[in-house]
Amino acid sequence: MNMAHLDGKVAIITGGAKGIGKAITESLAKEGVKVVINYNSSAAAADEVVKSLTEQGYDALAVQADVSIVEEAKRLVEETVAKYGRLDILVNNAGITRDRTFKKLGKEDWDRVIDVNLNSVYNMTSASLSHLLESDNGRVISISSIIGQAGGFGQTNYSAAKAGMVGFTKSLALELARTNVTVNAICPGFIYTDMVAEIPDNVKEQIVSKIPKKRFGTVDEIAKGVLYLCRDGEYITGQQLNINGGLYM
Repeated sequence: MNMAHLDGKVAIITGGAKGIGKAITESLAKEGVKVVINYNSSAAAADEVVKSLTEQGYDALAVQADVSIVEEAKRLVEETVAKYGRLDILVNNAGITRDRTFKKLGKEDWDRVIDVNLNSVYNMTSASLSHLLESDNGRVISISSIIGQAGGFGQTNYSAAKAGMVGFTKSLALELARTNVTVNAICPGFIYTDMVAEIPDNVKEQIVSKIPKKRFGTVDEIAKGVLYLCRDGEYITGQQLNINGGLYM
């Protein structure tokens, strides 16, 4: 097995201050990766993650940027390279939902979800690619969703964006196959986050009843998938890693 040594590598995690992003950030930091936690509006949460990690002896930096805006994505990458001198891992995790049935879905809610969830992937990958190509083990990992594979009621905007991430992943993986950069997507199923915690209990029970493993996934299980691709994924590219308890096969 050709394992990449992660100690001293540098990673940007967009939306890295909360939920799945936070778990990914912490998982990589504990492997010796210098983590750049991107956030848009969650300054307090990002600062708390940095404080916690630095107190444990890990190297972490928080950088505010709206990665749906190309200039801000470029600034995020520039600040990272200015600070650490390199970039090895990009985790495209920034995402929002604006759920509406299509009849009620306005253009503003369509555009915002596509901008944050999909256009940010272009913005960040484009700004990062020249640096990733200089790494001996460059990684682009985008957090897609089971909704991009199977669809979701009232989620045409979110589903389209997440499916777009998968198509982006496959095509870029082909283009970069002869380089040291791998490109993959992770498609989580229903993961227990703060958002899920707010769902009424009876609705949670209905969701769990449809999952073959009969439970929600955890944010740490998604983080383990990212870590696996970073550390052991030398021969894995253009793939969708489905972490969903068997809900979509």
